[in-house]
Amino acid sequence: MRKQFVNTIEDLMAQDESLVLLLGDIGVFGFRNAFELYSERTYNIGICEQAMTSVAAGLAKEKMIPVLHSIAPFAVERCFEQIKIDLCYQNLPANIVSVGSSYDYASLGCTHHCPGDVAILSALPGMEIVIPGTPAEFDQLFRAAYADNNPTYFRLSEQSNQQSYDVEFSRALVIQRGKLGTVVAIGPTLNSVLEAAHELDVTILYYTTISPFDGDTLRKNCPSEKVVVVEPFYEGTLAHEVMFAMKGRAIMLNSIGVPRQFLTSYGHAKDHDIACGLTSEHIKERLEHFLNV
Repeated sequence: MRKQFVNTIEDLMAQDESLVLLLGDIGVFGFRNAFELYSERTYNIGICEQAMTSVAAGLAKEKMIPVLHSIAPFAVERCFEQIKIDLCYQNLPANIVSVGSSYDYASLGCTHHCPGDVAILSALPGMEIVIPGTPAEFDQLFRAAYADNNPTYFRLSEQSNQQSYDVEFSRALVIQRGKLGTVVAIGPTLNSVLEAAHELDVTILYYTTISPFDGDTLRKNCPSEKVVVVEPFYEGTLAHEVMFAMKGRAIMLNSIGVPRQFLTSYGHAKDHDIACGLTSEHIKERLEHFLNV
């Protein structure tokens, strides 16, 4: 998705002179063309992510549209107060684009993990959260939302689904319909969900925007009142959105995501997938147990 991020931003910078790129010492080489072609709108702020967020707010106040980029723990957790006060409180059109979450940088340890980014940003009124499943989906979603006058978080992953869909900002897709339960797949989890549910009579909904959350599609596609959310961040993060969407109906909810504990082992992201039970095999076992099949 990183390469698509570079291509998308550079293409839009050629078309939209209000677009400004701010880097936190991450992706500088990748954006070398932008530094050369749009030097007056491309800046490496350095390892000063909090200052970068406040600079973005100032640019947005001057009718520019900033794009901020760094690794998720630095772009989100380190800058939470600036995102809250400088961007969300003033409802400014800034776009935070992260890499590295939840544990794409598994080999660098817990300091570079960030499975909590979506949970904390979901607490901020007005914050839009987009989680594409493929590079093509990122391109489509970014173009649709980057200039919508709201703060928006784009969560990029090293993992991609095998197939891209014609996704729409703030809308979920119905991938298949079934009777036993409804499985909500978030962004890059869709591949594993499809493999896990291959022989199960379930409805599968695909979400690439989780804030604003498309509760209408969920309400219309829950025939059994059993809902499973497969989320590539802390498990239970989307429980509130699901329960709010289904208020007035008695449902059974199961969350499959990153356990709420520090991951102290090193290795590759796939190793953490196995340890966290986020492989297709583990998801299938959880689904079968929950659906009693």
